[in-house]
Amino acid sequence: MLFSGRRRKILSNPQAELYGHNVQFYGQPPLENISLVEFEGFAVDRLKLLKSIENLGVSFVKASEQYTKKLDQESKNLQFPYRSDTEDRKPQGGPSEYEKRRKDHISHFILRLAYCQTEDLRRWFIQQEVDLFRYRFNDLHPKQKLEFLHRHNLQYDTTSLEERKALSDKLVKSSYTVSGIKVEDQDFYKVPFQDALDLVRTRRVYLKAGYVYIPQQDIVTIVLNDFRTSLSKALALTARSLPAVHSDERLHPLLNHLSHAYVGQDYSIQKNVGKISLEQIDSLSGKSFPLCMRQLHQSLRENHHLRHGGRMQYGLFLKGIGLSLDQALQFWRSEFIRGKVDADKFDKAYAYGIRHMFGKEGKRADYTPFSCMKVILSNPPSQGDHHGCPFRHSDPELLKQKLQVYKVSPSGISQILELVKGMHYQLACQKYFELTHNIEESGFSLNHPNQYFIESQKVLSGGKEIKREMETPQRAQDNSVSKAPAAAPAAAAAAATTNPSQDVAEMTEELDSFFQDA
Repeated sequence: MLFSGRRRKILSNPQAELYGHNVQFYGQPPLENISLVEFEGFAVDRLKLLKSIENLGVSFVKASEQYTKKLDQESKNLQFPYRSDTEDRKPQGGPSEYEKRRKDHISHFILRLAYCQTEDLRRWFIQQEVDLFRYRFNDLHPKQKLEFLHRHNLQYDTTSLEERKALSDKLVKSSYTVSGIKVEDQDFYKVPFQDALDLVRTRRVYLKAGYVYIPQQDIVTIVLNDFRTSLSKALALTARSLPAVHSDERLHPLLNHLSHAYVGQDYSIQKNVGKISLEQIDSLSGKSFPLCMRQLHQSLRENHHLRHGGRMQYGLFLKGIGLSLDQALQFWRSEFIRGKVDADKFDKAYAYGIRHMFGKEGKRADYTPFSCMKVILSNPPSQGDHHGCPFRHSDPELLKQKLQVYKVSPSGISQILELVKGMHYQLACQKYFELTHNIEESGFSLNHPNQYFIESQKVLSGGKEIKREMETPQRAQDNSVSKAPAAAPAAAAAAATTNPSQDVAEMTEELDSFFQDA
């Protein structure tokens, strides 16, 4: 929370120069203080934006009119910059363009700190940030693009009209993006060939005396390479500070929560618990369970046992779809005693953990079912485990065999495997939903196994809402107005105040201990 008087001081401060443009390389971290509410809110909103970019990048051709229009709308809804020529004024009832740029800059550095922790996180973050950069850079006018290049010391100047006329035929023949356009009306950048090897390799530019002539539409390729390289180096440098960051017990849970963050409905509190009967589970598993839960259910029925990772993932999912505590105890007991666990051992070794999961033991907390991000990024399954995400953790050939058993068409399997190859695991699951429900487009962005179940029930019931109503509890946020710096030192200070993300992490760790096998 910042007061108007402080905002006026910022505008007159050199720090405000950081927020002067919609498109930037994020070379300098923010130095101002922000509130804890802003810290978490900015990070969550940027995660939503990057998730939307990932989904749109698979559904539409990047930089196409439809892609750009939808990303415009998403940026507008989340109050991020989305038009390069928008005046710096505050619209009625909304933030000014300066405030949007400020939010964009700060939120990037918060997520940079959270997503530098592993190679998978870094790769995902870089790809989405590169796509966001491409969308914004393409929206710039030619003059703004040239100003951007000079501002970031990318000395790529446009060629003169005389030079373009002299090379007219060669430029047209070598650059398919200027087909049908007069060279005199098209800007060309003269760039050292070593900075444009991708374009040289694909023979998309004219090469002369160690320089390539790049049409204005293609200069984004060069800038994207610079941005990707710059961000990759920055994440590597940030990762070196992780030991110091992780030594702060207040900061570590916060960053872990952000890197695994799920920002939708948590499916924990239900008005109509018990609407799902035990007799329905087998049928529902084949029709409305996502593949991760379907394989857990099948393994439980075949082996009459699941190790702790599988019990946590599947048990919380069943709770989320409406299974009551009494039903859960009956379900797990009846299955386990068919294996090597007698009723007495079940009551002593496993029943407490189930009651704890329902908030009847220990902290008596209402534990939330795992989101897709948590399933994908949590501890991977080892031999004998069946938890995790099949699209992330299964060998492609085994995944293919499993999809064949579940009667997914060969063309559908190819589409899913292509998404898996591109590490779009949630989108692969969404494609699985569409194929198994015989629909062209799901119409939602899949982020949670319980969301999959509810959307499946809607489709199977003819598009009607299922009777069981779900509340969408809002996680409590710290309303403190004390300030914390926006970069790494800031995060440490922010974590000093009790954070709901930290509480969730601690509760999950405690719950996990009750599920460990003896």
